[in-house]
Amino acid sequence: MITQLMKLVLLLVVFGVQFNSGVGAQSAEVDVRAQHVAPLQENTLQTTTCPAMPDFARSELVMQTIEYSDVQRFYYLYIPASYDTQTPVPLVFAIHGFAQGALGLAGYSGWEAVAEENGFILVYPQGSGVIARWETGLFAGLEGEIDDVRFFSDMIDTISQSLCIDSTRVYANGLSNGGGMSYRLACQLSDRITAIGGVAGAYTEFGGCEPNRSIPFILFHGTADSIVPYEGGDSAMFNFPSIESFTLTWAERNECDLNAQSETIADDVTRLAYTDCSGGADVILYTVLGGGHTWAGANLTRLSDRFGGYVTQSISASELMWAFFSQYTLEGKVN
Repeated sequence: MITQLMKLVLLLVVFGVQFNSGVGAQSAEVDVRAQHVAPLQENTLQTTTCPAMPDFARSELVMQTIEYSDVQRFYYLYIPASYDTQTPVPLVFAIHGFAQGALGLAGYSGWEAVAEENGFILVYPQGSGVIARWETGLFAGLEGEIDDVRFFSDMIDTISQSLCIDSTRVYANGLSNGGGMSYRLACQLSDRITAIGGVAGAYTEFGGCEPNRSIPFILFHGTADSIVPYEGGDSAMFNFPSIESFTLTWAERNECDLNAQSETIADDVTRLAYTDCSGGADVILYTVLGGGHTWAGANLTRLSDRFGGYVTQSISASELMWAFFSQYTLEGKVN
């Protein structure tokens, strides 16, 4: 038990521990503005009908809140300078890890630069609880009645009420517990989530996975990850699958050719690709040799960012995920 508690404390240190103290909680490292938007009462997504854009700032994070069932949730919205109010654009969710908080991930993932270069809307959602987390099966005894899948569905609706979103190009990715949340969205919101990504993903069971279509999936994981071990097994108070076995299982679900293509990308990175899948929904695993519980290509600005172990600079998880996501719409692979 002592060892488990020590590991959990280490996990809190790795992520710098952001506590939820209401929607005013912010990081000194990221400048944000705050606005409130009421959620839609029903799904009114349109691919080509563009709403009038509110007075949102561009090229900076804007905090937004949603209220339902007496629960107030919030997220940070990033609109690139190139955004055209009459042109439908993709939407990307970047989901923080356990105890990290939305601004923690924003501080080093580099997603804003990728959004600026490629013109998509970016969202950093905030988890629930005093110590920010996602309902993925990891904290079944603590999760209560918070419905995170509904939260993401409501965010898609609400953002589409204000911005011109291409509803066929909505992507989710995340770190650790956030990677596990992306996995859950693929399982339970597959009619709205086009493709997913996970970095050092904590993939756990939560009651079954039955997507109604093949979901493209790109993964990044370090072989020396001490929080979510690459080989699987016990970590702190949790039990995780082997990353390679988990990747193979998703490839089988997508009816891919199971003769995977393996190649060396850099001295410290290999790439395993399952292709020829149903709907073109490829499954890709980037393995960082000696990599820790970290985000590949991260811009490390805090001491706590370094406690997760080795961080490769040979690749950028954010850039590679966007290159992967941009190949897909809900109808399948487009290029």
